[in-house]
Amino acid sequence: MPEKFDRPTSYRERRPIDVLTPNETGSAVIFASPHSGRDYPTDLLRNSRLDHHALRQSEDSYVDLLFDEAPRFGSPLLRALFPRAYVDVNRSREELDPRMFADSVPRSADTRSSRVIAGLGVIPRIVADGQDIYGRKLYYIDARRRLSACYDPYHKALRGLVDEARARFGCAILIDCHSMPSAGGAPFRTGEPPIDFVLGDRFGTSCAPEIIRHAEEILTGFGYQVTRNAPYAGGYVAASYGRPRNGVHALQIEINRALYLDERRIARTDAFEALREHMIELMRRLTGFDVSGLCIPQAAE
Repeated sequence: MPEKFDRPTSYRERRPIDVLTPNETGSAVIFASPHSGRDYPTDLLRNSRLDHHALRQSEDSYVDLLFDEAPRFGSPLLRALFPRAYVDVNRSREELDPRMFADSVPRSADTRSSRVIAGLGVIPRIVADGQDIYGRKLYYIDARRRLSACYDPYHKALRGLVDEARARFGCAILIDCHSMPSAGGAPFRTGEPPIDFVLGDRFGTSCAPEIIRHAEEILTGFGYQVTRNAPYAGGYVAASYGRPRNGVHALQIEINRALYLDERRIARTDAFEALREHMIELMRRLTGFDVSGLCIPQAAE
């Protein structure tokens, strides 16, 4: 029988999430950074076949620091403190990879999703560059503990922020903040400039068109190359929270890491502060967006 892993006690004693809140909520916009967590639990480091630096390849490194001025504009920032290699909250809770476990996963598990097949389920099997995280199998109880300690608090907080915004403003606009490897920003055609930002609205289904249009105009005004839904259209959060007919809009933003990060060292470059200033201006203008046309009466649900 495979040897059991160390029990993941870390997040019983450490906060899994952080919510930066404004002194006074003044906007329906919510910012979230689900993949920038840098607090690596000891059970992951001890049980992984990879070192700390290799595990960090899956991070959206420092994206939370690009958006941490959100409270200045009356909006909260929700950020996961745990790493994506431990639990990926931009997945369904049921996206479990049975190849990772010595025992059975529940029959309700979505074992055939494309993300699970790729090794990138809610408990990832691989890091971003394709290396296996573990040299031996986990037990399902390990996954269950992680989901209870990390996944559930994140989504409970996110649902609470969305519900609060809808109750106060009649709608909620979730900006799901991510970064992409520079290779993901490669131009689609020879001679075209690299892609700096990808805006994902699930091909028009997760947010009102005026929201993505507004974000695109701001970013192109800064001189960035922006695409919509290619190569990233939005993940589980955009798909499951974005319900424009119910007054909940979700827009995923992907930032090319070459704009601010030395990807080999996973270190911020000198360009980080300039990008951060642009993100501060982006937040100022997004939170100033007129939401009156997006409001849905509560009775409409």
